[in-house]
Amino acid sequence: MIVMDTTATDTIVAIATAAGAGGVGMLRLSGPRAATIAHLLGAPVLRPRHAHYARLRDAENEVIDDGIVLWFPAPNSFTGEEVVELQGHGSPVVLQQLVARCIALGARQARPGEFSERAFLNGKLDLAQAEAIADLIAAGDHRAARAARRSLDGVFSRRVDEVAEQLVRLRIHVEAAIDFADEPLDTLGGEQVRRGLLQARETLALLRRDAERGRRLRDGLHAVLIGPPNAGKSSLLNALAGSERAIVTDIAGTTRDTLRETIRLDGLELTLVDTAGLRDGGDAIEREGMRRARVEIERTDLSLIVLDARDPGAGEAAIGASLLDVPHKVYIHNKSDLLPAGTGQGGDDPDRVFVSAATGAGLDDLHARLRMIASAGAGEQVDGEFSARTRHVDAIERAQDHALQADGELAHEHLELAAEELRLAHEALGEITGAMSADDLLGRIFSSFCIGK
Repeated sequence: MIVMDTTATDTIVAIATAAGAGGVGMLRLSGPRAATIAHLLGAPVLRPRHAHYARLRDAENEVIDDGIVLWFPAPNSFTGEEVVELQGHGSPVVLQQLVARCIALGARQARPGEFSERAFLNGKLDLAQAEAIADLIAAGDHRAARAARRSLDGVFSRRVDEVAEQLVRLRIHVEAAIDFADEPLDTLGGEQVRRGLLQARETLALLRRDAERGRRLRDGLHAVLIGPPNAGKSSLLNALAGSERAIVTDIAGTTRDTLRETIRLDGLELTLVDTAGLRDGGDAIEREGMRRARVEIERTDLSLIVLDARDPGAGEAAIGASLLDVPHKVYIHNKSDLLPAGTGQGGDDPDRVFVSAATGAGLDDLHARLRMIASAGAGEQVDGEFSARTRHVDAIERAQDHALQADGELAHEHLELAAEELRLAHEALGEITGAMSADDLLGRIFSSFCIGK
């Protein structure tokens, strides 16, 4: 972990409460001059972690506001630096006056996320925990908030560190064996290394599954409604959204552009995208709609393939090979209310659901299947789930790829190459917690935070 020299940093200031008027507003100062600036504003002699009443004054000794001052000496603060919090009335005008006065006394306006960045650089948080702060602030429901809180508490980081340590131990063993290249690997503990690598790969697979679930909790699931014209995609979107969001007619090709609607399934956000029906032909506008539909398919997490239950084979033929690379597919046999009485529906395939957007039949089964996919097969409540981001999932995937390559090199007793692949796997995981992070990556991450964090 990089540790920053706190004596050489600027003192920064920012409003730490939400924009707009409120009963209470808070300013945060961090840096070597924080306590001095608070004293120059009018605070008394400060005791660590004690609340002090103060009348905060401008350069002409006029009172700007009165409130509470708290001092957290380094290193026992959120950032690891001298931190002062000024709590006063929540007037945006008053808070901006206080910021301006702090700047006049030697502070500077904080950049977005700079407080959390300093906490990371000073070893108070790792990178995944710092990102979890932003996720906790942005959480849209209790489940996402709970998952972000677990990441902030280090649940995700500890799991990453555990598998990273496994890879380090394996690399040490392999590199030690390089000095005895004339000996067969099996005489140097090769079987133990292979078992350890298999265990590490299994651990990585579980971590990737749980990180993907955490990403969905944070970002939601992106689902595309596709199918031939007049299969009932727009009717199904309206039924799932609970409102008349899409135009529905009996004319094939009514939907010409993509239409988005966000719904929640027990705290999991699902973005539904209605698309133009896929078929051969159509006018120029309809062909452009189909092109946009295929663009959505390329980046979707889930395809909801809407078919007319009376002739599903024709619908699947019309779609063709558009869905080869989609991770999840659910075939929705719509208009099931028009099937002859006694016609069999469903069966053992959980990814084929019979519904009627017109009557609502089967929608509960569809909701249950969507919830299962959104939670990665783990059910509605998952002990120990944590928030994660796309970059975390990508890093774990790269670690998996390198571990697989290391396994192949070990099979051919290419020890130098196996050790290199294990090093790359370890570095990929290090990007998650910040043990291995480029400066430009840190800049992108913290710039997405709000100013006061």
